[in-house]
Amino acid sequence: MRHALFALLLPLILIGCATMGSDDPTAGLQNPEVRTRTVSGGDTIDEYYVAGQLRVVRITPARGPTYYLVDNNADGILDSSKGEGPITPVQYKLLSW
Repeated sequence: MRHALFALLLPLILIGCATMGSDDPTAGLQNPEVRTRTVSGGDTIDEYYVAGQLRVVRITPARGPTYYLVDNNADGILDSSKGEGPITPVQYKLLSW
């Protein structure tokens, strides 16, 4: 029974992995200056500057997927998020003692 269930779910898992975007917004930057820092909790933040202006921020959490904040129109304001991670994590209180 387990093998049959796994055989049914495997194509769905593979299709889901194939459709995930792997766009790296840092790939198109010309000669970026990268500044890396690690914040409390183990998260790593890489800031990509082009001509002194912040263009892309890559956040690599200690746990979870990497995500990006991107300045699409070069106005100095991070406009959008790319990747799987949220901009602000949603936290719920499930149990308390």
